[in-house]
Amino acid sequence: MNNKLNVLLSDLVVFYHKLQNKHWYVSGQSFFQIHPELENLYDAVLPQIDTVGELILMNGGKPVSTLKEFLANAKIEEGTDAFVTSVKTLLPDYQYLLKSVTEIKEAADAENNYLVSAKMDEFIASYAKTIWMLNQALL
Repeated sequence: MNNKLNVLLSDLVVFYHKLQNKHWYVSGQSFFQIHPELENLYDAVLPQIDTVGELILMNGGKPVSTLKEFLANAKIEEGTDAFVTSVKTLLPDYQYLLKSVTEIKEAADAENNYLVSAKMDEFIASYAKTIWMLNQALL
């Protein structure tokens, strides 16, 4: 369980910086809509990072904590300094995160680890809503 949580922790750290990177590199006619929304998105990820680290500790594990470890464990790729004109590129990462936390919840349920399972319910709801909102923005 802690290995899966450490991958999630790493993904969230990399994703946080990826969202912040996109926030800095927004351009185009939708700038005033996309720029603040990206800030909202990365602000929402930051407390999730702390939550997952604490879950690992409460679960008797040791959270990874260096940039080198985060990059080595993360499945989400870093952002680039390319200018962004749409939120479309965020969808695959949120879909991946939703799949990841769903799998962690299923594993936690199998181990009767209700602490982790309950927290993953919150993450599932958050990512599902964000995916829905992103899809609405792409209509």
